[in-house]
Amino acid sequence: MKRKPSRDSLVNILLPLSLIFGLVLLLSLNSGQPNGEPVARGPLELWLKLIVGYLAAGAEIAAALVIGGAVIRGLVAYLLQLFSRSKQHFNATESIRLKLGRVLALGLEFTVASDILRTAVAPTRQDILNLGAIVLLRTLLNYFLEREIRQGEQSSLLETKTSNNLYFAATGNTKVDQERS
Repeated sequence: MKRKPSRDSLVNILLPLSLIFGLVLLLSLNSGQPNGEPVARGPLELWLKLIVGYLAAGAEIAAALVIGGAVIRGLVAYLLQLFSRSKQHFNATESIRLKLGRVLALGLEFTVASDILRTAVAPTRQDILNLGAIVLLRTLLNYFLEREIRQGEQSSLLETKTSNNLYFAATGNTKVDQERS
């Protein structure tokens, strides 16, 4: 019996494909185009560009600090887990990977914010096309990262429920008895 694909599975296929198509389209528009016409700049625009440049650099530094801190924390947690005598190696490794994935998604958001800030003041057509390509690419990365995190959390939750059910079956307790105590 054939199953019809659900709406979620269609979204899981069409969204990444449309993002990839949009990225290819933006990059094809980007190639071979002149950089745009020079625009007369006033003193206010120059000051605004300077301030926004510092804010964008701050967002990039924040992304680097967040991601770097998570990498160091993940590495330390992995090494501690590796040298411990715990039998839950897979669960601990999966937990470390999911935590790192969440922080990477946050770091991607900081870098997108930085790119948006850089093109906020008097952007040319070229700047807008570059921003569109960068945001599409990072959105695509973030989409797959979030999907993998969600799948990892669901499988972890399923394993926990299964182990609880096995425990209750082995001890002869029911969930109702466990909740009463």
